[in-house]
Amino acid sequence: MTDAGQEHALAVDGLHKEYPMPGGGRLTAADAVTFTVPAGGSLGIVGESGSGKTTVARMLVGLVRPDAGAVRVAGRLRETRTPRGASARLARAREIQMVFQDPYVSLDPRLTSRQCLTTALRLHGRDDSLADGLLDRVGLGARESGARPHGMSGGQRQRLAIARALAVDPKVLVLDEAVAALDVSIQAQILRLLGEIRRDTGVALVFVSHDLAVVRHITDEVLVMRRGIVVEQGPTDGVLAAPGHPYTQRLLASVPRPGWDPAAVGVS
Repeated sequence: MTDAGQEHALAVDGLHKEYPMPGGGRLTAADAVTFTVPAGGSLGIVGESGSGKTTVARMLVGLVRPDAGAVRVAGRLRETRTPRGASARLARAREIQMVFQDPYVSLDPRLTSRQCLTTALRLHGRDDSLADGLLDRVGLGARESGARPHGMSGGQRQRLAIARALAVDPKVLVLDEAVAALDVSIQAQILRLLGEIRRDTGVALVFVSHDLAVVRHITDEVLVMRRGIVVEQGPTDGVLAAPGHPYTQRLLASVPRPGWDPAAVGVS
């Protein structure tokens, strides 16, 4: 990796992960995955189930330890081992935050929205008065401020999850199928919100999704994965308008549209 990584919010070089298979042998979940995302930029990672895209996301945030490769945030090497000591772990968490598909399982059901944010702010040594601004930032008002997760809609819970991630002022936000469970109209609102956030804060987004329409809307660059390997990457508009790899072409052909024929998609 060269010093060019200093120019990026996120620089990933050669990430590799294998898992043992029950009957013997090893499954390669990710192989030589390399990409960069500038501050305020947005990268999409796409592919069908089992392509390795979620494994890459989990390696970025530290939920999965890579077998090889390096991750740098703002030019600083991110350790693959979980740091010892609370301060080191908190510092690591401030580099990259993750928003999951189902925010309900990651939110404390006992806490109101505002309490959720003040808890995160205090934990990271930030002023808990910032909570009101964060709620406003994601479009949650006074009513939602006092609500607990079970009393909120799916879209409101996802807004809260985004606000909590932003509470630590991360350099990178990883979103794993973050709008997949939402209605189309709510998806559009969340995507618009994320676009405003990256424009206003400079946070870099890594958007993991199987939905090419979502990726086309929110990302500048796209990385296409198949069976753990990056088969195509480049500017989103260019890749999705004129895909060069047959697998990317099949992904695009599988998107329903007027006159769509499932039989024409082919078998991978």
